[in-house]
Amino acid sequence: MNLIFAGTPEFAAVILSGLLASQHRILAIYTQPDRAAGRGRKLRASAVKILAAQHDLAIVQPHSLRDQTVQQQIASHHADLIIVAAYGMLLPPSILAIPRLGCINVHASLLPRWRGAAPIQRAIEAGDEQTGICIMRMEKGLDTGPILAQRSCPIGDRDTAGVVHDKLAAIGRDLLLEILEPLASAALTETIQDDAIATYAQRLNKSDAYLDWKRNAVTLDRQIRAFNPRPGAWTQWAVAGQPAPTRLRVLLAHPLDLAQTGSEPGAILSVHNGELIVACGDGALALEQVQMAGKRAVSAREFLNARMLNRGDRLQ
Repeated sequence: MNLIFAGTPEFAAVILSGLLASQHRILAIYTQPDRAAGRGRKLRASAVKILAAQHDLAIVQPHSLRDQTVQQQIASHHADLIIVAAYGMLLPPSILAIPRLGCINVHASLLPRWRGAAPIQRAIEAGDEQTGICIMRMEKGLDTGPILAQRSCPIGDRDTAGVVHDKLAAIGRDLLLEILEPLASAALTETIQDDAIATYAQRLNKSDAYLDWKRNAVTLDRQIRAFNPRPGAWTQWAVAGQPAPTRLRVLLAHPLDLAQTGSEPGAILSVHNGELIVACGDGALALEQVQMAGKRAVSAREFLNARMLNRGDRLQ
């Protein structure tokens, strides 16, 4: 088939890599404009743009898909199908109607659960035991279209968002290639989503990743894993005798089922086997890997070796 592919981050690049290894022809790549990133705020190309450039594909980076010139350009390719994976822009109805076979989306959840921008993170944060990939026919609503195919994937109790991302990207790449021929021959059964049980995966922001130590240890562990690697769960290290706390990212931890000690949430209870044990509203959390602002990520043991704990030090 003649395809147009629209995607932006690493998840989409993995999906694109499968298409590049197939017999299908990619006519054009649509990806988000380069964004400023890092301390120097230099423009950075998306993972999809980098991969597309390596294969000499035509790359288009419109700021809007409602521009008639952009829509005319898409129509001029006479593509059989548009494939979308984590593109970051909604396709207006005028574009959805262009390809002969329509537009499909590779989405990282078991729809209708976790429609929206951050399905992997929200599934882990909520304590879901499984997630998966859905390939759906796109329509005007956000991730509301009928499901063409899906495949589930368990979420392990130690899985971070980064680990689940990599699992789902590989599943999505393989499942997409399996359904393209049946899609072209109208051999796929479309399953309408039940809107009554839909949930929405809100876009991430840094405030979501703030660790409130009054919460229970299991909930905090899910939060830490959900926001690893980005944006990174964080707290503040209040050092006795110093006027201002220091931001501390917590990258890995695990909950401990400790009886209530009467300690204030955030208080450092002990250091055990190179782990930093912190009191929570219920139970305790053993910190395994942390990162001070502007520093590299280190194990809790390395962090403790470089600092002397004092009475009154706590996380807040």
